[in-house]
Amino acid sequence: MWPRDLFKAEAAKLLNMRDIQGWDDDCALLIEDAFVRGYRSGPLSEFRGVPAVFNSDPWGTKKAVTGRLTPRQEHLRLLMVNAEQLREDPPPRRLYWSARKAGRSPEAAPLDTPALVRGFVSLIDELDTAGYFENRFGKDCVDDPRDDTVHTLISVHTLIYRELGVEGIWPLDADLLADSIDLFYDIVELLHDQVAKPNTRFYHDFSECGWHHDKFDIGAGGVVYRWRVNKLFEGSTLELRLAEDGEDIGRLVTVTDEARTALAQSVAARSDGESADQVRHALALFRERGSDRNQKRSAVAALALVLEERRYGVLADALAKSDRGALFDLANNFHVRHQDARQKRDYDDFYLDWIFWVYLSTIELTNQVLDAQRPG
Repeated sequence: MWPRDLFKAEAAKLLNMRDIQGWDDDCALLIEDAFVRGYRSGPLSEFRGVPAVFNSDPWGTKKAVTGRLTPRQEHLRLLMVNAEQLREDPPPRRLYWSARKAGRSPEAAPLDTPALVRGFVSLIDELDTAGYFENRFGKDCVDDPRDDTVHTLISVHTLIYRELGVEGIWPLDADLLADSIDLFYDIVELLHDQVAKPNTRFYHDFSECGWHHDKFDIGAGGVVYRWRVNKLFEGSTLELRLAEDGEDIGRLVTVTDEARTALAQSVAARSDGESADQVRHALALFRERGSDRNQKRSAVAALALVLEERRYGVLADALAKSDRGALFDLANNFHVRHQDARQKRDYDDFYLDWIFWVYLSTIELTNQVLDAQRPG
């Protein structure tokens, strides 16, 4: 249920804290959260079937003396080191009799908007039950319910009204969101900014209240939320996804192919000062949902400025003089950077898309040259 890399990181973090009190409970929460639920077997039931201590050492003294991993800690370690074998997607669907007879494809049809909204509402209910919104809204507890008059934290109703100016949609109403696609997109982005992954929990049995969660990690919560929501959008007819990096992280952006997505992620991950900030700003302008011609021009102009700063230094080591000149002809001869009557203005928007990706890939090239020039 998580991206593989997040599971490995969280497992490693927990293994480095294995002397804390309640480690087994925290590990059970991690495994329950990270893997598909709804089966009697699986990693969580296997974890609970592993002895908490060595059979010959019921009091756990051997661990304290030797520093060895307990059987359950070793179980988690094995899950972590073998994580590359874990599926991030369901296995291919096998055809049942009638489908095989009819020769139908096992591939599911893309989700239309109402089906996508229903899937999203179900996901939010699942994450809320798992404690991902308790850091922001608190637990909807029998002793302290979520409402404006009792709870010490901001209520979800207040937040939605303050940020979006709408009332009466929490718990989320799938029909209402499907009828207003912009409101649905707003909710997707708004809830991204509220999630945090819980690392510990305790059970409140009064009136079957359930689990209360604590020790939240906002960064990891955002990773889970973006990954789960993007899986839904990938299976839909909407060409949108939540940005996973850059200035617009957690905002819906237009989808590109895998190669360009990887390029954008690589460039956005740079942290080398003002140039990196300019590139992230250009990415946010360009891939914003519904970005217009002027926004794309501004994005291309920002990238051109970064390349101009590297023209006679870094680019001189990467490209021939004539090739360097051709790069800037694009920005100077088309109506991109300058307000000049001689510039070409009557061109289609897809030229801006082309120039943007040419410039972004050239910046990635210069980043690699800079890395190679650094000592060591």
